[in-house]
Amino acid sequence: MAVIGNSFVGLVDYANGLAGNRTIGPVIEALNLLNPLLRDAYMQEANNGTNHESFIRTGLGAVAWGKLYQGILQSKSTKQKVSDTTGFVERLSTVDVRMLEQAAGNAAQLRMDEARAALEAIAQEVQSGFFYNDTATTPDRFLGLAPRYGTISGGGAAAAQIVDAGGTGSDNTSIWMVTWGQGATSLIYPEGSVGGVQRKDMGVQRVLDDNNMPYFAKEEYFKQSVGVTVGDWRYNVRIANVDLSDVKAGTVDLYGLLRKGLYRCQARRDANLDNNDGIVRGGKTVIYMNRDMLEALDAQTTNDNKIKLTPDEIAGKEVETYRGFTIRETDALINAEARVV
Repeated sequence: MAVIGNSFVGLVDYANGLAGNRTIGPVIEALNLLNPLLRDAYMQEANNGTNHESFIRTGLGAVAWGKLYQGILQSKSTKQKVSDTTGFVERLSTVDVRMLEQAAGNAAQLRMDEARAALEAIAQEVQSGFFYNDTATTPDRFLGLAPRYGTISGGGAAAAQIVDAGGTGSDNTSIWMVTWGQGATSLIYPEGSVGGVQRKDMGVQRVLDDNNMPYFAKEEYFKQSVGVTVGDWRYNVRIANVDLSDVKAGTVDLYGLLRKGLYRCQARRDANLDNNDGIVRGGKTVIYMNRDMLEALDAQTTNDNKIKLTPDEIAGKEVETYRGFTIRETDALINAEARVV
């Protein structure tokens, strides 16, 4: 026989949460991950329904030295149209009304516990997708960064923004330098909607258990519509093929890789440029890496007896920075990436 209500919060879940004084005990969020993306992300509304269209200038057009009594060269710039899509991730939180009645004064807390789980699940899905989603294999999702910066040998504009760390094994990861801002990298949401997670209380619903028998439950609906657009590829850098085993063995110079990435990131040059097109590209550049890379970076600082990571205070919190770029630790970056070639 199928387990009844295995996807809903049931009476067994309620009993497991009770402490000796018949109040709901604290829920230890052991499955929470470190997801810092939304602390930094720049959000903008899509300009064509669920899609966002932008143009990247690919050529300036030719010029020629002039001569008296000779015509002027006719030329024009060239542009490439880019269309970025959005997708949506959703989740229902369903709680048996009988359980809420038994919970008495703890009913609101029960629903909030489930809401937190739903929000965490959506956050993990979106932030993993920001790096790894590929519409070629999952067309219902948005296009992440890794497929955009996914080849070196193929050439193209983005290939110049990839630093090859040389890893060839099966435990590779990437370190990213992402510049958030209009004309650089943005999270997008469909035209006419709102950014962030939408949360709706659907009230009491008649639902079916695994045996198709009806009962009543209170439901909440969670949805986030989101996508990614990269206006100027020069403002992001992917340090790819970082082999975890080699890093732990101490044979990878992470600071050398960061330095190479720094000099490929257009945001470094912004202070010396005067862009008159009205587009602020380099809003904020953030370095994203997982905990293994950050620990190894800290170890290299200690071993060299030099302070290369600089603590800084942002929004009242102390964070590490490298050459003025904020460093964020994220569990969304995995140690099992395929080699970028």
